[in-house]
Amino acid sequence: MASRKRAYPHSISPHYLLPQGWVSYPTKKRTQKAMSKPIQIDGRQGEGGGQILRTSLALASLLRKPVQIHHIRAGRKRPGLRPQHLMAVKAMASITGGKMKGAEPGSMHLFFEPGQIRAGSYSFDVGTAGSTSLVLQTMIPALLFGKGVSSVLITGGTHVPWSPCFHYLSQVFAPALACIGNVLALEIEHWGWYPKGGGKIKAGISPVSLLRSTERAQRGELKEIRVLSAVSNLSMSIAERQRDQVIRRFHGHGLKTPRVEMLSAPSQGTGTLVFLMCRFEGGTAGFTSLGKKGKRAEEVADDACSDLLQFLASDAAMDEHLADQLILYMALAKGRSSIVTERITTHLRTNMWVVEQFLPVTFQADETKGIVSVEGVGFGPAQ
Repeated sequence: MASRKRAYPHSISPHYLLPQGWVSYPTKKRTQKAMSKPIQIDGRQGEGGGQILRTSLALASLLRKPVQIHHIRAGRKRPGLRPQHLMAVKAMASITGGKMKGAEPGSMHLFFEPGQIRAGSYSFDVGTAGSTSLVLQTMIPALLFGKGVSSVLITGGTHVPWSPCFHYLSQVFAPALACIGNVLALEIEHWGWYPKGGGKIKAGISPVSLLRSTERAQRGELKEIRVLSAVSNLSMSIAERQRDQVIRRFHGHGLKTPRVEMLSAPSQGTGTLVFLMCRFEGGTAGFTSLGKKGKRAEEVADDACSDLLQFLASDAAMDEHLADQLILYMALAKGRSSIVTERITTHLRTNMWVVEQFLPVTFQADETKGIVSVEGVGFGPAQ
């Protein structure tokens, strides 16, 4: 694979836009650490969300390179670091013995210098309904290249808006990782809904020496669909109405009656969920809908069903959320990986851009066909 020298994003000097009181790294070589200049990441790039931060933290830790991230979450209504983003930063500092500056609520600038990745047992509490899954997904790339099995307990939101729910992680994301070489074991103790949180998930992460490339061009035959209709501290009649609406929608589109699980989930708060998992010959896809005040049970079911039916009407091999989550692993794997997703979102393109700032890779994306491919670097723990 041909390598190429990477410049700073937009050819910006490493001294650009430093917050008052910050000092950039010296240009003269003093020590091995001082020789490594921080990689500069502009948080305004693309969709300008928290994924830029999470991917940057993960790759900085793997490469043991310092990073400066500016204008964090500039594209959001409440920019800067929120509780779940702060927890991701602190978690990565904990597992690498790293240094950080700017890790404060609302901060839009962060300096992070990782140390050596340390496998072990970790426990983190987001303190709100901030997403446990997003904190965990920041940690996984680093810990899977650790020198032993790691276990992580995270308290916070497990089924909250704008993030993959626990069941998506366990039934879609984890199997996809297993196909490229990682074993991720997941358990849930309590469910955490917005706004109370209090959910608890456990993860066991087994180390790998090398990730395999992946080819997901066709999804193949549909083998089964599983439906989870769940409530916490609400009448089970709501879960039943959600289930019944899913079955009606399926029958209306010629789909067989799916396997349905009804659940009253343990939680401090209240909430409802419909989660649909589709297993194909070539992998799994997942579709989630959460209830909220004023949203009828039938609407919750309809939202998940509509996403599923849209996916089935496409030629995609994986749903758009899984595609976004696999980009980093495709770049780290050995050899060429290629996937076909529903659509190439701004979120996906932004994540590809971040990866390209750290690794000597170039993603190819076909907007019309939804194809994303890359020649991975074959990253290993000795690097």
